[in-house]
Amino acid sequence: MSGAGAPDSTDDHHADHHADHHADHHTVTRKEVRTAVSSSTIGTTIEWYDFFLYGTAAGLVFDQLYFPTGDPLVGTLLAYATFAVGFVARPLGGLVFGHLGDLIGRKKTLVTTMYIMGIATFLIGAIPTYEQIGVWAPIILIILRIAQGIAIGGEWGGAVLLSVEYAPKNRRGFYGSFPQMGLALGLLLGTGAFILLSVLMSDEAFLAWGWRIAFFVSLLLVVVGVYLRSRIAETPSFRAAQADVGDLERVVPLAELIKDRVSRRHLLLGMGSRYAEGVAYNLWAVFIIAFATGTVGFDRLEVLGAIMVAAVVLTIFIPVWGRVSDSLPRRMVFAAGAVALAVVVYPAFWAIQTGSWALLTLVLVVALGICYPLMYGSQAAFYAELFPAQTRYSGISIVYQMSGIVASGLTPVILTWLMGGGGIELALGYVVFTCVVTVVCVFAIRPRDMSSVADEKDVVVKG
Repeated sequence: MSGAGAPDSTDDHHADHHADHHADHHTVTRKEVRTAVSSSTIGTTIEWYDFFLYGTAAGLVFDQLYFPTGDPLVGTLLAYATFAVGFVARPLGGLVFGHLGDLIGRKKTLVTTMYIMGIATFLIGAIPTYEQIGVWAPIILIILRIAQGIAIGGEWGGAVLLSVEYAPKNRRGFYGSFPQMGLALGLLLGTGAFILLSVLMSDEAFLAWGWRIAFFVSLLLVVVGVYLRSRIAETPSFRAAQADVGDLERVVPLAELIKDRVSRRHLLLGMGSRYAEGVAYNLWAVFIIAFATGTVGFDRLEVLGAIMVAAVVLTIFIPVWGRVSDSLPRRMVFAAGAVALAVVVYPAFWAIQTGSWALLTLVLVVALGICYPLMYGSQAAFYAELFPAQTRYSGISIVYQMSGIVASGLTPVILTWLMGGGGIELALGYVVFTCVVTVVCVFAIRPRDMSSVADEKDVVVKG
């Protein structure tokens, strides 16, 4: 595969179109950088708000309205199973939009994913209940959840590349952490929406229709997101890759990834490295809701309030650890997050089972707010540096979304099942196992294999 920074002197059109192509760096303005980083951050916030509204609703509402059974555990498992369907659909979105993003650019794909996510989320809020239309209710819910999964599957890779590929080499971790903040802000907004609605109305009204308001708001947010994304320019790395390859539409990114030995290795190790990260988030932000309310006996508002406090701290520490990963070896920072999860998980659940809201909040602040972003804050730059520019969107999308099926989507189901069969200790043993897998895979990634990215032109910000 060609290096992303090697000029193609035979293609006068591309050489003329990109004035800095033959320079030893890409020159961008501060306004271009601000527009790219802000649009990717706000866009991912909106998309994660939509996606994780479903996760919160699955633990609070959907088991009663769309999967009514005589056994509460079965109802919860069914609701979480549809939550997992979104993660199963994400690789399809990653493949389709990763392919398009590598061929026609990051911008067009991100506008499309925004439309898909917003419309699907709005329609979820409009679905009649099982009592009203029978089996069609969960069927429609699953179809729309698949649409959400496809949208977020194509969204993540393009959003983080907007920031990483506009960043100087010594700031990739910091710039790349900003769209990652969208996850924390989306969690904050989604959880906050349910808290506000719960406070303003009775439990009966909330269950009957109030929860739908949070989903309807998505349509307004989409208008904002599409406007912002229509203003961004393509990244310097993509423009250089266009000039280098000549006609990117003749390239099949997935085939290039599989054909190249290093990229093939990075696909597998990248997916393995994400195991603990995906499990950690869904343990502390999704599974904990049903566990704390159903098993320990916390009030719903108490748990959502604790998650909101942790989400605020998470928002702060994502860029902190992203910046640290620019100074220390990035994979060391990422691996430290998995080690921290393994260390805190058993004492954390012991503290939660005391029934103290203060301890619950402290646990979530430490585990979700401080330890987890060691992985998530450094992740965008870490994964972007595994692949060259012309296959990067596809590469990081496959790594993130394929691993997400087990690491993220199935986590609430697996933990609920393990807890039912062997108690919470068995479920937490599974969490520790995922941490071991992550650390092994991270250290199996050789720094010398990332040289193709190191050889890319640097970005110089002026103006």
